[in-house]
Amino acid sequence: MPTSVEVAPVSNKMLWAGRILSSLPVLLFVFTGMFSVLKPALAAQGFAHYGYPDGSLLGITIVELACAIMYTIPRTAALGAILMTGYLGGATATHARIGEPFYLPIVVGIVVWIGLYLRDGRLRALIPLRD
Repeated sequence: MPTSVEVAPVSNKMLWAGRILSSLPVLLFVFTGMFSVLKPALAAQGFAHYGYPDGSLLGITIVELACAIMYTIPRTAALGAILMTGYLGGATATHARIGEPFYLPIVVGIVVWIGLYLRDGRLRALIPLRD
């Protein structure tokens, strides 16, 4: 049973604000992912600090970069946002578990969804904010 959702046009200002906000978590994910690739010894030391096993660095880095790529592609952006949220939930739990401040992954997750909300009319139609 097909359903259709009326999608309101996106203004240029809203589109660019969404793109700019969306680029921030993508840059963070790519930077930390590339850090793991370019400085594996230092990244492995950080993973050990958080209590992750030695062999988990590559797998987590691949997941991190895949989430960022999916979020940047308009057709898969919603799935990418969901996956990024899950990844950031794990980061929040990791920081909370060892007693470090855990608010940064939560803030990044909020920015992920605000950026997508501003640039994707389908999401705004699905979750309308009303006065």
